[in-house]
Amino acid sequence: MNTLNSEAFVLFGQHIKWADMVGNLFGLAALALGWRRSIWTWPVQFLAGLILFGAFFGHLTGSAGKQAVVMVVALYGWWQWQRGKEQGGDGHIAVRFATWRERAAMAAAAAVGTVAVALLFKAYPTLSWDPWPDAYIFVGTIVAMYAQARGMVEFWFAWLLVDVVGVPLNFANGYAFSGFVYVIYGALVLWGLRDWWLRSRQAARPTLEGAPA
Repeated sequence: MNTLNSEAFVLFGQHIKWADMVGNLFGLAALALGWRRSIWTWPVQFLAGLILFGAFFGHLTGSAGKQAVVMVVALYGWWQWQRGKEQGGDGHIAVRFATWRERAAMAAAAAVGTVAVALLFKAYPTLSWDPWPDAYIFVGTIVAMYAQARGMVEFWFAWLLVDVVGVPLNFANGYAFSGFVYVIYGALVLWGLRDWWLRSRQAARPTLEGAPA
């Protein structure tokens, strides 16, 4: 795994690591596939997590553990989209806005999870360089992936909230490519949000009796 952690090139004075570059390119591809509601978003996300897990395992235990959780959630998302791929009427999962109860549950889980993970990171400093923002990004990513697995438009809002902290944190910790990728994530998220929002409105629109399908 030393190759994964070696330097690929220098960009604008930032040292880009192979693992950082390859793992995040797969993550970027997974987000683009999620926008298109392609079930392949989940295998690609799993592969991204696997690459980063391999890069971190052995010297950054906390980061490796986070990628392991991401891989588990990716498997859950694959299972959910396999079950619901006919709901959209076009061979893909149907998208919708979450109910207020679901939103409250996800917000509560994000808040409690962030505090719990941050306290864990503070108790074991070797797990994270920046416990609170790192915990926020980790838990926010899990919540976003869960919302995506359930076909909720709120998935995109969750990613925007992760990006706000993720960009400066990655640059600060020396993962410049991750920082650049998170900026691109932001643009993809806005496009994906628009697409899913419009699809959810079309799905919710009642069909008049006798109207052409």
